[in-house]
Amino acid sequence: MLFSCQTSENTIRTIYKIDVLKEQDRIKIRISGNGFLYNMVRIIVGTLIKVGLSVYPPEYVKEILEKKDRMVAGPKAPAKGLTLIGIQYEK
Repeated sequence: MLFSCQTSENTIRTIYKIDVLKEQDRIKIRISGNGFLYNMVRIIVGTLIKVGLSVYPPEYVKEILEKKDRMVAGPKAPAKGLTLIGIQYEK
């Protein structure tokens, strides 16, 4: 499934893949895309946390994407623990 996010400047970023992995007492979320907007990853993770805590039902994520309104998404996750794993350039 591909997700796109658009800003008022008409900048579009595409998410190719999101993996959610549980390893012992940690949950890792890996997001791959062609680029990220300011706080985009933190907003995605914050929304997924709300789903994981049963604050939002899983179906609500689709509604958030369809509304294209940042204000209906979850809060930003804290930057602590956020790590850039790598950058791959298209040829």
